[in-house]
Amino acid sequence: MEQRQQQEQRLEQTLAQQQTLSQQQLLQVHLLELPINQLVDRVNTELDDNPALEASSPTDALQDEHDNQASDTDDALDFDSQRDREDRQSALDEAFQRMGGDDDELPVYQSQTAQGDEAAIGQDTSFYDLLKEQMGELILTERERDIMEYLIGSLDDDGLLHKSIDSIADELAVFQSIDASTDEIESVLKKLQTLDPAGIGGRSLQECLLLQVERRDDGELKRLMTDVLKHHFDDFANKRWAKIETALSLTDLQASALFGELRKLNPKPGASLSETVGRALHQITPDIIVETDDEGNIAFSLNNGTLPSLHVSEVFSDTLQRLQDEPNSNSRSNREALIYARSKVKAARGFIEAMKSSRRTLCIVVQAIIDIQRQFFLDGDETSIRPMILRDVEERTGLDQSTVSRATAGKWVLTQWGTFPLKFLFGEKFTNEKGDEMSSRQIKLAIAEIIKGEDRNHPLNDDALKAKLKERGFTVARRTVAKYREQLNIPIARLRR
Repeated sequence: MEQRQQQEQRLEQTLAQQQTLSQQQLLQVHLLELPINQLVDRVNTELDDNPALEASSPTDALQDEHDNQASDTDDALDFDSQRDREDRQSALDEAFQRMGGDDDELPVYQSQTAQGDEAAIGQDTSFYDLLKEQMGELILTERERDIMEYLIGSLDDDGLLHKSIDSIADELAVFQSIDASTDEIESVLKKLQTLDPAGIGGRSLQECLLLQVERRDDGELKRLMTDVLKHHFDDFANKRWAKIETALSLTDLQASALFGELRKLNPKPGASLSETVGRALHQITPDIIVETDDEGNIAFSLNNGTLPSLHVSEVFSDTLQRLQDEPNSNSRSNREALIYARSKVKAARGFIEAMKSSRRTLCIVVQAIIDIQRQFFLDGDETSIRPMILRDVEERTGLDQSTVSRATAGKWVLTQWGTFPLKFLFGEKFTNEKGDEMSSRQIKLAIAEIIKGEDRNHPLNDDALKAKLKERGFTVARRTVAKYREQLNIPIARLRR
């Protein structure tokens, strides 16, 4: 007797929560991320695109009452102690250090460019504008120009594109109303990567270096460099020269010439562009202005710059009301006009609300930072900066950490002690051997002080710095020492001779 197996179909229900952001929420997040200069440009773009949105004179109308409210704040940093020099050698070292290589065993990159200690910026043309000028020389459709302009705006300061193509596609759809496929975006990116300097628009360090090699004249050296970067990149990053030499069957002379050329590649083409047009690429405009008085009172306001006051056009509002009230509103032409007017008015109201919401959120975040770092804003002493991470601001504001991160990214605060990036006020917590909690900034200051007093003929490597720090009560790992040294823009030991 045959037994037949029956397949059973089962329907199971599971309950799960999934949070998705609406277009209005995405717009608020986008506006929150923008520094004041970019925010002004974004508002002007919206004014050009939406006839239902109108601007009054540039005033503080878009700023919430809270913008002008008195607010206390804590410690902050003295920029005078921050070392702002970074040549190609230290850039390459830093790039490979992040990949896990030993900081004292990284490829040497020669450079004769040194930068001073000034923090200020803003000479001629911005990095963004320089690339846009070159973009004008390419043969592009209007759609390709819009995509490339967005890609240029998405580049980091090092000239690399760290956002994924999928993220770019989503942002183009939401913020630019451009429904572009990933293939289309990658095609435009390839054209962007033909701009100067070589390596611009690379999506990784490996791609950035390969783009530079591709521009070299054809020959055996180019072939070998490409082979190393494509098939032996990990060995190159960790300076395993002997392994590469053996794998490629090179003589010592050939290997020396090859490695010498590889060291000349620039891991930060954006920084190299700054060297050609002057150190100051971007004019820093503070987003927040903090004022203190002799009695210890602290107040802040948002810098609105030329940000206009926005309102919905009365003409559009009246037209919308008239079309809704007309007896023949069911006619085809009236329905189309009604749909158009309604969509524009809705978009205008949504943009105005998103602007207000983003400015309110920024005020809440700034208030919390001032509350935590109050002492710094009063005395300007870098050692006064308390340990503060995103979670600390989250707990005070009730905002998500990602929102706090977006609100502080790229924003600058003007104080009587100088102008600082908001992110500069954040620091990790550290507990010394006595159990006292302190900021990682105190460790950085100790590292800077130790290096300042070292013997230049015998500079201290990171292991030696670790030992010196332990003598001062800071027990930290060697990799932590390397990380803090890099954040201070202090090169490795052999480069300090």
